[in-house]
Amino acid sequence: MAETKMVSLTIEGRSVSVPEGTTILEAAKTAGILIPHYCYHPGLPVAGVCRMCLVEVEKAPKLAPSCATAVADGQVVHVHSEKSLDARKGVLEMLLINHPLDCPICDQSGECELQDYTFQEGREDSRYREPKRFNPAEDFGGDVVYVPNRCILCTRCVRFMDDIAHDPALNVSERGDRALIGKFEGKDLTHPWAANVVDLCPVGALLSKDFLNKARAWELDRTASICPNCTQGCNVIMETRENQLVRMRPRPNEYVNAFFMCDYGRLNYRWMNEKNRAERPMVRGNGSLAAASWEVAISAAARALNGKSLFVAASPMLSNESLYLLTQLMGGGSGTFRVTEGDEAPLPGVPDLALRRERAANVNGAETLGFRKSKDLLAGLKQGDVLVVAGEDLAGIDASALAGASDVIVISSVLPEVATKASVLLPIANFSEEEGTVTNLRGRVQRFTQARQAPGETRPSWLVLGDLLGAMGKQDSFFLPSDVFAKLASSNSAFSGLSYDSLGFKGLPLANASDSGPKTPIAMGAA
Repeated sequence: MAETKMVSLTIEGRSVSVPEGTTILEAAKTAGILIPHYCYHPGLPVAGVCRMCLVEVEKAPKLAPSCATAVADGQVVHVHSEKSLDARKGVLEMLLINHPLDCPICDQSGECELQDYTFQEGREDSRYREPKRFNPAEDFGGDVVYVPNRCILCTRCVRFMDDIAHDPALNVSERGDRALIGKFEGKDLTHPWAANVVDLCPVGALLSKDFLNKARAWELDRTASICPNCTQGCNVIMETRENQLVRMRPRPNEYVNAFFMCDYGRLNYRWMNEKNRAERPMVRGNGSLAAASWEVAISAAARALNGKSLFVAASPMLSNESLYLLTQLMGGGSGTFRVTEGDEAPLPGVPDLALRRERAANVNGAETLGFRKSKDLLAGLKQGDVLVVAGEDLAGIDASALAGASDVIVISSVLPEVATKASVLLPIANFSEEEGTVTNLRGRVQRFTQARQAPGETRPSWLVLGDLLGAMGKQDSFFLPSDVFAKLASSNSAFSGLSYDSLGFKGLPLANASDSGPKTPIAMGAA
């Protein structure tokens, strides 16, 4: 493979060396300098229409759009020179001519690039005294509503639908001061990836109906996580307000999902705010389940399991750490899981990115750790086995299917209706309430972190299972999920060499995985 040619230049007095073909805008980022821009996005083809990223290049006859100008050896670039600042100030003044003063009621307020750059480089006052134009808001279909008064015609949404979704539904209609984003006849944004236009919009022109008026940006707590809704394992940011998950947005990862996530994953978060939670450990006594301390419940479960043949019905939403501890719990027993399925929906413009058929986060992890996938979850349950229900709600399963079990231990965030005769209930956190790792369909192991507090006396699943194994005399105490993962990595060759530190927040492939390198250049379209 030919060696990459490096180009050296100076940006704002800082020496920079970047690969040939890199744009000035991307090169500036390596020096810690963010050049203001609107139409440019590293995941979209370059358009160069907003003229916000103009910079001064010494010996060049005029200002250059940094998003569309490749670096050259010996270039000297001035981002904050008087000419550059004056040009950007003029662009901002033009954009604000018809932009309404909607900040107090706009969902984008607090994370709006027009707000940021106007405050940073715009005029202190307005010279415009004429009436502003007005166009009514329009339902674009799917989860998207369009507010044309706020639109700055950056065309990010048009390019996404054209070049990434390969579904040309949007266009720039009209011309001049009447221009706005329009829909082609018979088209709308019901495409399974269309809601990405909301993330791409740098202002409040494209809004999510689901998130509309729910919260202000500064009221949200943000956590790096993984979308649990299919086996793709898209990197996301979970956003919570008052301990309720209110929004999920994509987090860039060139190995998995580039800059995008599907609408199904984005909107399917309410199950993590579930209300019918099991909040305290319970032990059967006098014919009914009664609340008990953790020590009593763990001891009761250990007595029920010790020396018995186990059958584990696990959820593929559980982390690698929890599934590994379940394998230690099973000993010579067996474990199965089932997974909800749906239609696969690829994003054509990004290689190997799709809403996957299997709608759970850790199907690959469960199979790698020895669990068997089955549509009949309890088919392997033998007469006299102790049934351990781990993270499963047993929906659609008749109570008679549990009759052959000598005992039932439930380790879950809810008490399944068909398992009300369980002898012990150990309440665990759901996906958004604990930390761990999952393995996507290509064998990439990725970390997720806790986004919200679990209710009542609920504990993380890895901690509950670790304590249970400790009470059975099968292991020493684990104090962190990283401790469990270290034990998993040392005992399972597929995870060999991996650790929380090495995984970081972009993950690494299993030793035998097909995932070997970036699928999407993180600066796609920048060259």
